[in-house]
Amino acid sequence: MDSTDDRLHLRGARSHLPGRFESAAREPVDDGWTPEERDAQRLQTSVTIERARSIISRNDSPDIGFSQSINPYRGCEHGCIYCYARPSPIALGANTDCYQPIERKHRITRAILEVLAECEHPVTIVTKSALIERDLDLLGPMAAKNLVKVFVSIGTLDRELARKLEPRAASPQRRLDVLKTLSKNSIPCGVMVAALIPALNDKTLEEVLEAAAQAGAAEAAYVILRLPNELKDLFKEWLAAHYPQRADHVISIVRQMRGGRDNDPRFGERMTGTGNYAALIEKRFELACRRLGLNDHGAGRNPAELDCSLFRPPSHSGQMALF
Repeated sequence: MDSTDDRLHLRGARSHLPGRFESAAREPVDDGWTPEERDAQRLQTSVTIERARSIISRNDSPDIGFSQSINPYRGCEHGCIYCYARPSPIALGANTDCYQPIERKHRITRAILEVLAECEHPVTIVTKSALIERDLDLLGPMAAKNLVKVFVSIGTLDRELARKLEPRAASPQRRLDVLKTLSKNSIPCGVMVAALIPALNDKTLEEVLEAAAQAGAAEAAYVILRLPNELKDLFKEWLAAHYPQRADHVISIVRQMRGGRDNDPRFGERMTGTGNYAALIEKRFELACRRLGLNDHGAGRNPAELDCSLFRPPSHSGQMALF
């Protein structure tokens, strides 16, 4: 099989490493078969029901803009090779896209939104999926009360690169359509340019921001590639397979931003990096946003803060009295 052929992988990653939080680990054993002789079976998605103690996750990280989050699903079908959440459990906010393909059937995210709408509780959503358009009937009324914002993640407009980076996610152009739909329905929306990968998609930062602004985005943010724990080996393997002539250069710039290492986990540094390259990206982002009118909360296009004053407990929670 050609090194760039991912038809049998379709998950971005070309290897399958156990997460550090898993209760079981597997290690490969040489059984005498060469890779070409092994069974070439497509990876199948398996769905299991998890019984969580609580659906609300909390964090006190100073560089994450929320303190509570809900991850309706564990694991993600998009298969993005750069995903920093690959080794993580249901602990950190935005670990998995809440609009997984299976959401069409299970409707867990829909049910959560129904509860939040009833309680008038504010919510922010980050997604790559067009399935969010299904829930316009909930998001529209919530937006009218300043209770919702949606960020659509778009790292590149290059369809070929996007297919390699995010093999099961919606196309970049379809995500722009989502922004147009949200904006048309007066739902505050923005673009998350992520992940910005040195020498791969960083050169089109302004192009993505401009297209998103034209589609109706009023806000923007970005995240530079992070390579924590198990992800670093998966990404390097992917990079060597798809961009072998550029691989060393990409990793070199990553390390320049991370103090000479593959990853710098320090709060305040991990999302943007440090050094000349990181500073250049930050300046380019600021100039582009200023030119395009993104993040201009003073213009009244998109309130900076959602309204937290309207919350009221559910009227029929089913909670029994203690006495």
